[in-house]
This record gives sequence, structure tokens and C-alpha cells, in this order.
Amino acid sequence: METIKAYIALTKPRVIELLLVATIPAMLQAERGENNIALILLTVIGGWMGAAAANTFNMVADSDIDQKMGRTRARPLVRHTVSNRNATIFAWTLTVLSFLFLWLLCNSLLAAIFVMITIAFYIFVYTKFLKRRTHMNIVWGGAAGCMPVLVGWAVIKDNLEVAAPSQWWQAIVLFMIIFFWTPPHTWALAMKYKEDYAAAGVPMLPVVRTESQVTRQIVWYTVATVLTTALLIPAAGWIYAAVAIVTGVWFLLMAIHLHNGVKNGAEVKPLKLFILSNNYLALLFVGLSIDAVMGLETIGEMLNWNLTLF
Repeated sequence: METIKAYIALTKPRVIELLLVATIPAMLQAERGENNIALILLTVIGGWMGAAAANTFNMVADSDIDQKMGRTRARPLVRHTVSNRNATIFAWTLTVLSFLFLWLLCNSLLAAIFVMITIAFYIFVYTKFLKRRTHMNIVWGGAAGCMPVLVGWAVIKDNLEVAAPSQWWQAIVLFMIIFFWTPPHTWALAMKYKEDYAAAGVPMLPVVRTESQVTRQIVWYTVATVLTTALLIPAAGWIYAAVAIVTGVWFLLMAIHLHNGVKNGAEVKPLKLFILSNNYLALLFVGLSIDAVMGLETIGEMLNWNLTLF
């Protein structure tokens, strides 16, 4: 049982939650009102294996620095519960299974290719190159975490004859929402554990910049996140529009509150913003999911806008 738990821990289950948060709403939006639950579940399973493979490869690559960080010292490879060799075999197995699952069972070679690109980018671009070299690591490296929306959209595009899958601009907007959301989310956590990152030699922004500089960047990326969510409003109904506006204001006000606290020398708790950012993204995508499942008339349809761009 301990060995099984160790292998599960290698996949970073809590990180994989983003897969569910991102893939399902994207697929529901791509097939507004259709709700092919079986196809969604198959895609989530295939995508989960791909994400689990990427996270396992990441743990193998980071096993040296994980020993130096208090937050990661309990990971299986640090405790030698699983060997690096076995973890690598496990990761490759998941990689192959994910590719075959998405290609053959989900009928989408494009989605399978997207997952392979994600794994390669996460390991070779982010983990092995960016993470230990630049404070912009999470900005560009975070693109890997945005890929589930493209995977989900590709599956719908390859399986259903509906109008929405041709509108790839929506998938790109969803990708960019997560892209801009990732830095404030991650930097808030890194502010809490900056001594850990410094000890491991990882130049996260809170390690190499002042707290005021970090929180200023958090505010600007939060602004970008909220503005990007507005781009999807014409392709969605009033439920998503209302949720995007209300939660966006909430997220932005909390980011500004953190920045003002730092500027004024007050004791701040950046972990609160980290937790809030998770709740924000979840609420935003739940709102989109409900809107899409109900198949509401979109704002664009109400205004007679032609939104077919791609």
C-alpha cells in the first residue's frame, strides 16, 4: 500500500486537479448544449495519464533540489520509496498509454500530439532549462499547464459536427486565461516558501526581487487574467458573464490588497491569495460549464455578432 501511495504521489494529484478544472469546461464550451459525457470522461482519463507522466518526469529531474526544500523533502524519490529508474519507467508507461488512449479511444490524434508536446515542453523547456536559470521560469514554463484546454477542444473538434469546435479562438482565450493566471497563483505560493527556493538555487521571482516588486507583478498579471476572461463573454451566456465579472473583481481586489499591504509594511499572508486564486479559477470554469451545459443564448448571438474566426 505504501508503494502504491508513493507512485500516486509521483503524479502530483493536487496539481492534476487543474486538468479537470480546465479540460471539462473547455469541452463543454466546445459542444455547447450537446454534453457528450462519455467522451469527456475518456478525455479526462487520457489527459490525466499524460499529466501524471509529465509530473513524474518532473520529480525525477528535480529530485536533487527536492532534497534541499522543506516543502518537498517528503516526496517519494527523496525518501527513496521509489527509485529514479522505476519512476522513469512509470512515466514512460503513462506517456505511451496517454498517447494511445487519446488517439484510439478518444479518436483524436491531434489531442494525443498536444499531450506529447506538453510533456516535452514541461520537462525540457521548463524543468531542465527555465526553472533554474530565470525568474521568468513560471511565466513561460506555465504554458504547459494551459494545454489541457487545447487537448479537450481537439477531441471535440475531431468527434462532433457542431459549429463551436471550428472556433479555435475560444480555446486560445481559455489557454491565455490560465497562462496569465499562473504567475500570480505561483508567485503567491513562492512568497511563502522563498527560503526554500533560495536554498535550492531556483530563481523564483520572490527570491530575486523585493516583495513590492513581486506583488506589483501579481497585480498586473491578475489584471491581464481578468481582462482575458472578458474576451470569452461574447461566446458565452449571461451566467459566465456574471461569474467572470464578479469573481474577477474579487480576485483583483485581493491582489491589490496584498500589494498595498506589502507597500505599507503590514504583515501579509500571500498564501491566502494562492488559495483564493484556486477558488477563483474553479468558480470561473464552473460558471462556464453551467452556462455551456444549459446551452444558453450567447451574448454574441443576442447582439448578432459573427464569432466564427477560425
